[in-house]
Amino acid sequence: MSKAFIAGVLQDSIDCTGVAANQAASDLIAAIVRELKKEGGFTLPSFGTFTVRKTKARKALNPRTGEPVKVKAGKTVRFKASPNLKKAI
Repeated sequence: MSKAFIAGVLQDSIDCTGVAANQAASDLIAAIVRELKKEGGFTLPSFGTFTVRKTKARKALNPRTGEPVKVKAGKTVRFKASPNLKKAI
């Protein structure tokens, strides 16, 4: 799914201009990112839950050279589908 796809769906459903739909899609994505940063996750009822998880520092291998590389600790976003979404798929 892309931002253009979301904008297209918004444009068709609320019968607005492409510029307005693109702005609404951008605002939606920005709101999701803000909520993930602020609260560490959010839930879309009947769709699923997004959560921010910390990852540990670890060692990995460079696939080209095979030499070990240190990977820093960081954060990632996890998604858990709701039972309604699982049934629909």
